Amino acid sequence: MGKQASAWVESPLQMLCAVEAHHAGLLGPETAVVPRAGLRALRATRKELNRLDLPDGLELTEPREQMPRSMQAVGDAFSGKVQLRWLTSNPGHIVIVDDGLATLRLLELLAAGPFRPLLRARAEPGLLRTALGLAAALRLRASRVSVFTALPVDVELEAGVRRAGVELVRHGFDWLRDQPPSKHGPVERTVVLGTALVRNGLVHRDHYLRWLTALAEQEPLAYYPHRREDPQDVAVIRERPGITVHDAGAPAELTLRGLDPGQRVLSLPSTAITSLRVLLSPRGVAVEPVDVPDDWWTSRAAPALRSHLTGVTG
Repeated sequence: MGKQASAWVESPLQMLCAVEAHHAGLLGPETAVVPRAGLRALRATRKELNRLDLPDGLELTEPREQMPRSMQAVGDAFSGKVQLRWLTSNPGHIVIVDDGLATLRLLELLAAGPFRPLLRARAEPGLLRTALGLAAALRLRASRVSVFTALPVDVELEAGVRRAGVELVRHGFDWLRDQPPSKHGPVERTVVLGTALVRNGLVHRDHYLRWLTALAEQEPLAYYPHRREDPQDVAVIRERPGITVHDAGAPAELTLRGLDPGQRVLSLPSTAITSLRVLLSPRGVAVEPVDVPDDWWTSRAAPALRSHLTGVTG
């Protein structure tokens, strides 16, 4: 029997995709998925996953403050702590699972050449942080790396990633699609996914709230807040007539997979649109991206960033 692999996860989507990576055989016969401690959404996701038929050889461990000494799978390749661990250990095969738009940025940096530091979009790092990001990029170049993603990757970017020696492995949530549908979904016809764009200062708060209010005047809404949404904004939304806020915590891919034909999901630009279409389109559920009007964007949302944000929702 081989050594147990470790997957360090820091978000609900990362946890779900680590399960999918184990199911797909990328991590070997035994995998421990280790969630970071102190995150309510991860606790909710772990509880929801444990209700399902987990793949053989997979263990969802108790949350931990410290990441494992050796990690075979991660989601956040831009974490300084993750990058430092790569440099001070011998991880062997590195599997990077979906982490939203950050995954596409990672692919773009890897395809751009060996001397592009692995740094978050909109980051303003100092010299030490830039040096760490560069060292991490070079370490990945010298390692066997697989990026495990359900996101759309255009042909040119995929070719660049493969030229960089990185294996791109696609998935369609095969394990989750084999699970029984969720029985505790919303009854409302229209479900709205919350967004972090307001809290990130990229979309004007008042425009977003007015849009939600106008929608709720037409029909009742089920609202699923984004895990990084401002709690004060969620409290305001909760008070709006016609809106029921669902504090699920677990990712929408888990909580909404039992929606019925005739229901629909609306979302501002988000990678969740792609994954929910994979899961819900066969059930006759529409997943509809909402275009962000020009006057919603703030001055912090540069044209290139707007294009990057909206490029995954087509």
